[in-house]
Amino acid sequence: MSAESDSTVHDMAITGGSSVRDIIHQMSGSGGFESVNVAAGLNILDSMIHDEDCLTFVSFVGATMSTGLRGVVRDMIRHGWFDVAVTTCGSLDHDIARHFASYDRGSFTMDDAELAERDIHRLGSVLVPMDSYGPLIEEKMQSFLEAEYSSGTRRMTTADICDMIGRNTGESSFLHWAHKTGTRVVVPGIMDGAVGSQIWMFTQKHPDFVLDVAGDSGMLASLVFKAKRSGALMIGGGISKHHTLWWNQYRGGLDYALYITTATEYDGSLSGAPVREAISWGKVTTAAKQATLHAEATTILPFIYAALLEGAN
Repeated sequence: MSAESDSTVHDMAITGGSSVRDIIHQMSGSGGFESVNVAAGLNILDSMIHDEDCLTFVSFVGATMSTGLRGVVRDMIRHGWFDVAVTTCGSLDHDIARHFASYDRGSFTMDDAELAERDIHRLGSVLVPMDSYGPLIEEKMQSFLEAEYSSGTRRMTTADICDMIGRNTGESSFLHWAHKTGTRVVVPGIMDGAVGSQIWMFTQKHPDFVLDVAGDSGMLASLVFKAKRSGALMIGGGISKHHTLWWNQYRGGLDYALYITTATEYDGSLSGAPVREAISWGKVTTAAKQATLHAEATTILPFIYAALLEGAN
């Protein structure tokens, strides 16, 4: 086989002037091991966000919004790269909490009993003071919902709830930018978190107020059924990943798909299932540009985002 063959493993050559984008592009020819999926992922996202006929999704798990990765996801939404975001209730909780208060840096090895005595929750290596979380979210959500109710609103979808929060937060909030850019944020498991609990508490006081989860399905159907192509960046697994795949099966599957995960497929879990498995369900097309990147999202996604920005300049 000649040295010029496209299948040849090439050494990476990095200089002081190498951009993030240059380095990632070199990974495609490096032959190993997960780096080729970083390069494939960059190419997939490049194609997806620049395809004007593509309905674009981003899905992510709530825990990431407790970290600085919130800023990357927020700015991707601010750039208008996604039409739909699918996430968990934790993302709403952390977005409100970190907009109006703050979290602290900790470690995985801290004494949890001691933290409990200090009224501090631990989320991996992130410390969440109780005053920055439950009581604050209760105060803000009850205030937001009372204002909506007073204006005559009696029924809201989860997308409506997210837009309401975005109208009441500022530029540090990903929901604020979703509101500004018209990105629909859907939370299929909204009752599993602080915001969902506050919605339930609100209905105890106002029994004529309805959370219309089925209404989100109608909105998604109106987008998916007319999409010429669709694509998704899926950050972590669980319900947000599955809901994105589920809705795209109705148009024959995603045409672009990048999944970032640390889960293993050998326990049969949805979070561990690579993108290629979704092809068998019709949730990703057989001809899709797709890759599964086995990496920790807070580590790798900032570099992919930086490379996307370099490509836009």
